[in-house]
This record gives sequence, structure tokens and C-alpha cells, in this order.
Amino acid sequence: MTPRVTQIRPAGSNHQVVTLEGRTEDGPMRQPCPTCPWRVDATGEFPAEAFRHSAPTAYDMAQNVFSCHTAGTERPRTCAGFLLRGAAHNMAVRMSVLAGRLNLSEISDGGHQLHDSYRAMAEANGVHPNDPVLTPCR
Repeated sequence: MTPRVTQIRPAGSNHQVVTLEGRTEDGPMRQPCPTCPWRVDATGEFPAEAFRHSAPTAYDMAQNVFSCHTAGTERPRTCAGFLLRGAAHNMAVRMSVLAGRLNLSEISDGGHQLHDSYRAMAEANGVHPNDPVLTPCR
């Protein structure tokens, strides 16, 4: 199934979080892009609201993934930083690995320091540690 946009939510004056459903044939990003929010050196690139909207990707048994913002909606790809630090409990990722559609050994941090978890990344980008949206994050 070709990915389709199912939701668009504003996240600050110049950003939005787009939810896509369906699978892409391009595979995931192989390493974090220069402004990847998982990279510690890219902290502050996106507003806190974007991290509130995307938090469910890090919930136990999540069926949606954190996609690369530079890949766009026409040819979406799963974010490499997410695969390395935020996807261990994501059901969609686990099923893709089991089905042989995703090989996590092909994903690299590219030599960049990444946030240790979704919670750490969100908090570093302005989400309050007690925000209820972070409670279910693994």
C-alpha cells in the first residue's frame, strides 16, 4: 500500500507533524540526517509541540513510526535516529524486522551522539518532564 497522509498537526509557527499510513518501498534512512532531532547537536531545531505530537511512536506496542523529516511525504522513510534509540518497543518496527523488511544492523549513527531515548530527546527540546504525553514513552 502506498503511504497516505492521515493527519497533519501544526507544531509551532513554521512546523507541522504529518502522520502517514502505509509502507514505503524505499526502506529506512541509513543514518541520521544533519538536522535529525535524535542528534544531540540538532537539539532546538524543532519546537516542543512536535515532540508532543510524535511521542506515541515511542509507546510500547506502537504501530506508527517516527519518520525522517527530510524524506518528506512523497517518499517517506523511517528515521535512523528513531530506529537506533526509540524503536525497541515499537510493534511496527518489530514486525518489519521479523518479516525481513528491516535490517537494523544496516543503520548507523554516522558518528553522531544521539539522545538516549525519546523522553530524553523530547525533554532536551522543551517538553516538560512531567508532561503526561511522555509517561508511556519507553
